[in-house]
Amino acid sequence: MGQFPITRTTAPKQKPADDSLAFGKVMTDHMFLMNYEEGKGWFNPRIEPYGPLSLDPATSVLHYGQAIFDGLKAFRGEDGRIRLFRADRHAQRFDRSARIMCMPSLPVDVIRASFDALVAVDADWVPRKAGTSLYLRPTIIATDVMLGVHPAHSYLYFLILSPVGSYYREGVKPVRILASDSHVRAVRGGTGEAKTAANYAQSLAGQQDAAAAGYTQVLYLDGVERRYLDEVGTMNIMVRIGDEVITPPLAGTILDGVTRASTIQLMRDWGLTVTERPIAIEEVMAAGRDGTLREMWGTGTAAVVSPVGTLGYKGEDVLINGGETGELTQRLYDAIVGIQYGRTNDPHGWTSVVPLAA
Repeated sequence: MGQFPITRTTAPKQKPADDSLAFGKVMTDHMFLMNYEEGKGWFNPRIEPYGPLSLDPATSVLHYGQAIFDGLKAFRGEDGRIRLFRADRHAQRFDRSARIMCMPSLPVDVIRASFDALVAVDADWVPRKAGTSLYLRPTIIATDVMLGVHPAHSYLYFLILSPVGSYYREGVKPVRILASDSHVRAVRGGTGEAKTAANYAQSLAGQQDAAAAGYTQVLYLDGVERRYLDEVGTMNIMVRIGDEVITPPLAGTILDGVTRASTIQLMRDWGLTVTERPIAIEEVMAAGRDGTLREMWGTGTAAVVSPVGTLGYKGEDVLINGGETGELTQRLYDAIVGIQYGRTNDPHGWTSVVPLAA
């Protein structure tokens, strides 16, 4: 797709200092928008000044939750170039989420073009300090103005950007997680593999209960037998038992995480045994008791990898690797971050340089 019409802001915002950045609290000057109408398709792609959306109170997304999003990052390297990490895979997953939620497919090349175009317009917003980045949030919402439960006939795609600070300001730190057999994240045949708003809304109660019990995150178990590991918070989960790394399979209930796929590829490149299979919480707890549970970590866009130092289940805690970050966990984090910032070799071509105007 060619150039998009651009209306530049006449009131640019004050950019925050890199040291002050949190996550998702400050937005850049511009946003990308595009509309859809049944029978007409996607039309009117444009870049405009960032601002509020005007929605009728009867807009269907507000009542029936037909909304999807994704999240990826742009990184400023030491060479000054801005790189996106696995943007093609994020665009493909975004389109997959749309189809699961009965939304019209948005061509992957258009999604990708919107990423590059908006980041190029707001390139000055990409922070420069090590560990910082620019977060991209593509979203589609249903925009029919009508009360009625059915797939909508009109939609809005928009993309917004937010400069974000380092997830680990003081280095990678292990967290405490609580396996819950009372809260269910998803079941096969539902929307668990889509990045849809409803999945995140229903996760709040489990997270709140885990926090009240003194844990950082909740580890969800499968929704049928309440035995098998599913996801941890908003991240995929991995365990290292003996010499094997195990992670739940993509079977319709968990998100096809981009960082998940990246870490699996790296570990296989390094000659490690990585198995995608159902793993019961009892197996993990037993490995924790006998010392064979060497490492446990979550993977996701925000943190890259988040080491688990303590796992709780049914009133029992097991300490993992002495409560310290494991060697493999740290190696994965360093490898992916090195690729993201262009500091190390990118053997699989995961990064793409954003073309900037001369």
